Amino acid sequence: MGSLYMAYDYPVLGAFWTVMWIFLWVLWLMVLFRVIADIFRDHELHGWAKAAWLLFVIVVPFLGVLVYVIARGKEMSQREVRQARQHQEALDTYIRETATGAGGKSDADELAKLSDLKAKGEISEEEFQRAKEKILR
Repeated sequence: MGSLYMAYDYPVLGAFWTVMWIFLWVLWLMVLFRVIADIFRDHELHGWAKAAWLLFVIVVPFLGVLVYVIARGKEMSQREVRQARQHQEALDTYIRETATGAGGKSDADELAKLSDLKAKGEISEEEFQRAKEKILR
């Protein structure tokens, strides 16, 4: 009588299941840490509420994460977008200040220079207005 091979005896299927379980494990860790980060990121929650959510997520992780995402999932994305905007604004401000402070000229300096050129008659009113619009953008 011949040998009967089951599907799990094939190495390709075993590799597939291994990769799938690793993928699901990494996905689970990403969701878990994202929820934990959101608990700490939320400024509306105060000490005891944060501690309770954190304890719930750590003690009963699957249920805790599921309940947290159902209860507060919509606000998670809003908080993340708000934080990304704050980081972008801070970066833009830093770049603007650094570029201006490192030998660059400010808008007021450029406008004063343009005004002097116009007063001396070196540029026309139309050229002055175009250059002024460029600077003020």
